[in-house]
Amino acid sequence: MMNRLDVVQLDSLLSSMYEASLDNALWGDTLEELRALFSANYVTLILRMPDPQDEDDLGLMVSVGDLNDSGKVVFFPYRHNLTPFVNQSPDKVFTERDLMSPEEWHDCSYRIHWCACNDVYHVMAVDISTPDSGTLRFRVTRPEGSPPFSDDDRELCSFLLPHLRRSLNIRNLLERSQTLGSLYSKAIGRLSIATVLIDENGQILDQNVFAREILESGDGLKVVGGRLEASYPSDNRELRRLIKETFEAGYGPEVHKPPEAMSITRPSGEVSLGVVIEPIPSTAWAEGKGQPAAVVYIRDAVGKSQASNEVAKKLFGLTPAETALSIQLANGLSLEEAAEALNIRRNTARAHLRAIFSKTGVRRQTELVRIFLNSVAALGQGDQED
Repeated sequence: MMNRLDVVQLDSLLSSMYEASLDNALWGDTLEELRALFSANYVTLILRMPDPQDEDDLGLMVSVGDLNDSGKVVFFPYRHNLTPFVNQSPDKVFTERDLMSPEEWHDCSYRIHWCACNDVYHVMAVDISTPDSGTLRFRVTRPEGSPPFSDDDRELCSFLLPHLRRSLNIRNLLERSQTLGSLYSKAIGRLSIATVLIDENGQILDQNVFAREILESGDGLKVVGGRLEASYPSDNRELRRLIKETFEAGYGPEVHKPPEAMSITRPSGEVSLGVVIEPIPSTAWAEGKGQPAAVVYIRDAVGKSQASNEVAKKLFGLTPAETALSIQLANGLSLEEAAEALNIRRNTARAHLRAIFSKTGVRRQTELVRIFLNSVAALGQGDQED
């Protein structure tokens, strides 16, 4: 086996596998190395099979060879049940010769209808079991004029299998973590919470759309030379102090320092901005200048509610008109101001309010505002564009 795979080749292949675990776009490079290693015409990794009960469901795969989308992760249909390569023992390398005789394979309808047109004859395959992604299917093929896969080929494939499994599992874990992070970020955005990522000098590393709106207005907080600053000198000194103390507290995984908080006065005279600064824990294995970071949460108390009309209707059983009135009231308008904003008569607004009280079980307008602001209605709002 090692005559087929020297140390340099092994280093290149394993590096390629683990690089692909960090970036889906690199799986094509890995499969191309495997294609050359096994003198194959195609190498395919089926990430997800289509649901046979759902005609609209598509599978997901990446394949290299003489293909239009060679090396790309693509959706694919798979509407036939002719393949003999099903229900195989997981993590066991097999070839077509393990399933049938050469004559049976030559006459197999699957080979004739689905393989011959792509010059596929010899097949080496393994169904890879993973902890969280189910079974992933790995296929290596050669044309009829090439020699069949040998015992050495199978041994080499078995040798590489654990590395392939690990890299796929790493990819799955990273994607799950990234998906959760994205969901949490969207939830914060839907609650109209502005977030700013800063370094130890207060330099802004990233910000969401709500933070951008606040900073661009310059009403209380602003950006000066790429740094987060407050409008008034006294507030700015306090902000600098809190940022310094946040970073001096340390960033190891065992640090549990309470977040810093302050109120930022606004030149416009509007209610002050609420600010919370919290360190982002870093791994104990990471070191180097610029590694620590902190997140600044900013809440504008006079900002409008982002509650979804549709979700609010479902949560409280309100009509569209009642929902519209409730959201206006939650945004701080009086009943008369809300009626004017909605272009309805005051008596109509009062009738809606009585119906809202009856359906929600509250008796005062302040209670209605409280339950709306504390409900999950805002989480049903469409995502804000960054």
